[in-house]
Amino acid sequence: MVHVALTIAGSDPSGGAGIQADLKTFHQHGVYGAAAITLLTVQNTRGVTEVEVLRPELVRDQVRAVIEDIPPGAAKTGALGSAAVVRAVAELARDFDFPLVVDPVMISKHGAALLDDEAAEALAKELLPRALLVTPNAPEAEVLSGVHVHDAESAEAAARAIAALGPRAVLIKGGHLEGPDAIDFLYIDGHVHELSAPRIATPHTHGTGCTYSAAIAARLACGEPLLEAVSEAKGWLTETLLDPPRLGRGVGPVNHFAPVTRPSVPPPRPR
Repeated sequence: MVHVALTIAGSDPSGGAGIQADLKTFHQHGVYGAAAITLLTVQNTRGVTEVEVLRPELVRDQVRAVIEDIPPGAAKTGALGSAAVVRAVAELARDFDFPLVVDPVMISKHGAALLDDEAAEALAKELLPRALLVTPNAPEAEVLSGVHVHDAESAEAAARAIAALGPRAVLIKGGHLEGPDAIDFLYIDGHVHELSAPRIATPHTHGTGCTYSAAIAARLACGEPLLEAVSEAKGWLTETLLDPPRLGRGVGPVNHFAPVTRPSVPPPRPR
């Protein structure tokens, strides 16, 4: 059986993030990757200089073309770019019979805005209720929840607030928090689980959010339970940070060639 995952996201011509990172991640997990492009960027490891969002009708028709012919076992979203595209994807997601992972990409690694206030509101009200899992980092979680995320307690409060918007589960990523360990907080079915890994000091972090959510989607497409899929995806993400390819003269990409093995992080710990 060939497992299929679909990514609905923007294009990064330098290959470290967006559609390109997602497809590399799917492939590394042994999953056939399909893609619907939402926006085009002009970027490299040093920055984003231009963003062009595609027409919502074109995004919608790409997604429909894939689903009608090669039904995925899971899907993920990345940068959506506009309220119109968010609404188009949300409308499609009403009929999804497979899990949807929403990576609420609002700002690029270089600080370029990829989602305005209207689009963020549409994402919160219209797309998140269709999601199995939403994967914000701390700044994105603050926008979605209104909670200042700075420690475990505030991360849990933000996760609960975001869950109230409708997704079954919320993963608050701890990369922006302080401490010797990178701790993520997964809220699922009323409980919070901590996933911890050593914090890796590296400038090569371009595409970590895309890669993480794509790894989760790939594992869901293979039928893994959500908690296991998130835990193993975090373990693999840690491996991608340990030996990056050191490409570019800015924020370089992670190592998408990292072998997929058992997680290198301890089992999730309930709070």
